[in-house]
Amino acid sequence: MKTTLSLKPAEVQKDWVLIDAEGLVLGRLAAIIANRLRGKHKAQFTPHVDCGDNVVVVNAGKVHVTGNKAEQSVFYYHTGYPGGIKGRSIRQRLDSAHPERVLEKAVERMITRGPLQRRQMKHLHIYAGPAHPHDGQQPKPLDVAAMNPKNKRV
Repeated sequence: MKTTLSLKPAEVQKDWVLIDAEGLVLGRLAAIIANRLRGKHKAQFTPHVDCGDNVVVVNAGKVHVTGNKAEQSVFYYHTGYPGGIKGRSIRQRLDSAHPERVLEKAVERMITRGPLQRRQMKHLHIYAGPAHPHDGQQPKPLDVAAMNPKNKRV
């Protein structure tokens, strides 16, 4: 008789992964990060347990967007006041003071909503520049560009 093993929260082994986002395509990178955060790359993946890794992303301000999406794709938000809907293109958001929020929102929208998503998103650390304060955790570098030639744009 075969049984399916269900991982318990106390048995979870979380690794630290470092990704350099310079020159990578936004959507493809977000999909890889979302799978790492959820833990779907592991053999003992359990859907209702936070079994993913901690992901550190550097150079998030240097991601690429293919086609005309940089100018045509618009993020809408509401100020809370009547008639307060506003929108900014991806190019405007990447050129702003917080370009890492573009990647953060892309990953957030790829993970199933709910309390588990909010817990998993706390394990994502995104930085616009090349420096990060997580050297003590000794994150292992993950070469996303080498996984598929389509992941990197020049």
